[in-house]
Amino acid sequence: MQKKMIKRGLTLAAMAMSLAGIANAQQTTANKVVADKIIAQVGDDIVLQSDIQEGVNQYKSNPEFTDLPPDLDCHILKTQVMMKALAIQAKRDSLPFSDDEVAQAFQSKIQMYLQQFGSRERLEQAAGKTIEQMRQEWTPDLKQTLLAQKMQRSIAQNVTITPIEVEAYYNQIPKDSLKFYESQFEASQIIIYPKPNQDVIDYIKNELEDWKKQVEDKKANFAALAKLYSDEPAAKQTGGQLSINRQDDKGRIDPDFMNAAFRLREGQISPVIKSQMGYHIIQMVSRAGNDAIVRHIIKIPPVTDEEIQIVQKRMDSIRDLLSSGKMDFSEAFNRYNEDKDAKYNAGAIYGYDGYSPVTSFTIDQLHDKDLVKLLPNMKVGDFSDPQVFTDQTGRQGVRIVYLRVRTEPHRENIKDDYDKVAQRALAVKKQEALDDWLNKHMKDFYIQIDPSFAHCPELAQWMKSTNEKVEHYSSMELKNQ
Repeated sequence: MQKKMIKRGLTLAAMAMSLAGIANAQQTTANKVVADKIIAQVGDDIVLQSDIQEGVNQYKSNPEFTDLPPDLDCHILKTQVMMKALAIQAKRDSLPFSDDEVAQAFQSKIQMYLQQFGSRERLEQAAGKTIEQMRQEWTPDLKQTLLAQKMQRSIAQNVTITPIEVEAYYNQIPKDSLKFYESQFEASQIIIYPKPNQDVIDYIKNELEDWKKQVEDKKANFAALAKLYSDEPAAKQTGGQLSINRQDDKGRIDPDFMNAAFRLREGQISPVIKSQMGYHIIQMVSRAGNDAIVRHIIKIPPVTDEEIQIVQKRMDSIRDLLSSGKMDFSEAFNRYNEDKDAKYNAGAIYGYDGYSPVTSFTIDQLHDKDLVKLLPNMKVGDFSDPQVFTDQTGRQGVRIVYLRVRTEPHRENIKDDYDKVAQRALAVKKQEALDDWLNKHMKDFYIQIDPSFAHCPELAQWMKSTNEKVEHYSSMELKNQ
């Protein structure tokens, strides 16, 4: 039972892992030079030996997969062949599809990798290519993956599960294999930023204007000034240089910064502009369509203890309203919160499952060390005292944290974790529906698999069907002769 569940899990996971990981990009290229043998063909599409090896490497390097089967290459090839067949069927069935979906999928994938590598430059360096080159290279595979997923959803769209089936699924899991859940937290925050003294702001703006004039008069170099004076941590290495894309970086880069940058001609320097992070001057280095390379110097106005204390007193009053029930959290958030990025998620605090943000998290999934100390000492429904903190951009702010959910550590059980168990049971049932469809319909596709994979039980039936078709058409040709 357990091995069967692992194999099904591999098939489902492989649907999500169908594209190459950026960190393996250079090794992948080397693999394809050495091992570019065609090992399978589905319709007009092919699978290379290097594609399978790449998949094996991805699974083996992923710590989530600790009990991999010895015939992992068979499972990966099966998934590759299956996805290509599903994509073909999606086209045959004329399932609705648009290029915008491919563009959105690419942007989501790039955003994930940007979180992983920290900057566009590091991502492009690791991949050995520009983001635009990645877009061109990934688009065919992304399109095929999306079509296959649409077909998979179409096959399983009417699959449902009953409480009796959920309980039966749960009862088949060996007790020593039941998951252990650490405490999970869900929390939100209201943030107010202290206002810097206007004299400080004016001083910073004058500094930036002076540096702009020095560069324009050719008395100074923009990159050198950025290394010396910018408040961006990476500026000392990069000279304030950034690669930006008007579409891909939407939502990640402050819109005021983005708009100011794309108004510039090459070599031109912007006037002082204000973003959520601070005050900037921007120099356009080069531009090609929606892609641009810019340099910038950012200065973040410091705030004094007195200005922080003013906000703390204001936050104390807000906390009193919340604790007394005179105002609920959503109303207070909408009225007082000053974090622009949080307005779309109602102030939700995120942990990170790998590189994916999650709103239900364990303490070790938090990146904010202050929250790591704070949350374990709070009770559900508590509002924290005002907390002074420094955000990712280096700005000091004051926040109130609201703990909405906290679960106790426990071994998985049907009562407390019914929804999680039901979700897994439904996934297995949908996989069974997909397997049934494949068993009935794979004979409708032209499939050739290299004899070196004849040892794979998952592929034996498809290879048999292919051989029978070849023999059938060969005998027909002989009769016609």
